[in-house]
Amino acid sequence: MRFRAKIVDLACLNHFSRIINTIVKLAKTCILRLTVCKLYFILSDKVANGGASMWCELSQGNFFDEFQMEGVAAEHNEIYLEFVPENLWRALKTAQSAKAVKIKLTNKHCPCLRVAVELPSLSSSSRIVTHDIPVGVIPRRMWNDFREPSMPDFDVSIYLPVLKTMKSVVERMKNLSNFIVIEANLSGEMNLKIETDLVSVTTHFKDLGNPPWALEDGCQSSGQGRDLESMAEACIDIKKLQQLLAGQQVNPTKALCNIVHKRIVHFILLHEEVSLQYFIPAIA
Repeated sequence: MRFRAKIVDLACLNHFSRIINTIVKLAKTCILRLTVCKLYFILSDKVANGGASMWCELSQGNFFDEFQMEGVAAEHNEIYLEFVPENLWRALKTAQSAKAVKIKLTNKHCPCLRVAVELPSLSSSSRIVTHDIPVGVIPRRMWNDFREPSMPDFDVSIYLPVLKTMKSVVERMKNLSNFIVIEANLSGEMNLKIETDLVSVTTHFKDLGNPPWALEDGCQSSGQGRDLESMAEACIDIKKLQQLLAGQQVNPTKALCNIVHKRIVHFILLHEEVSLQYFIPAIA
């Protein structure tokens, strides 16, 4: 089992660092799945226990100048590692003006991701700062616990408003309640609602548009035959929604959410090179 990779391009490095920062906001520990073409960051708190889950995938070719890996076996050419994303983010933070960053899987005293940051120096030799990030190797028999989550059979799918706007609304509402109701319909309308004994606040968004699959026949949507005006809703933990929005430093090219009425909200954020799915279960 071997893995080594190198980033030379500063723009790619900063972009990769931003993605890790987003993941830090969503997961204290997560699984890094490495394949020949892609990296996946996976958080699979059991949704049944009220935990959120995350699936983030990126093509290695868009970030790394060199990328080599050998999985656990020829027919299972993958590696699954458990790690604390904040440790990786801290290592990358020291690399903002680096000439190159190398990442390598090592096993001196325990399995580690070694991040070697080559910094420019005044002399001809460059300074290299290394960070060893402990990782746990996930055995083959447990890989099935970390498969891509299937898209839920949603009632409504809708594009999200500008995330910065949504973020400021949610941050204000967070001071009023621990829970927020997201409701939307197939006419491009979405509401964010807080209801407590003392206060009731609703923010309305209109003309957001619904993704084509929301109205297609024979798709996995259970929105067929649904009245376009009728709302599907879910009450979720406002902190989990805020964490998702706080991690978005760049507005995605596409952002949408699928609502399974009173059961789950499934967010999909697409950037050019990255897709992030986040599932927040509804609170009964």
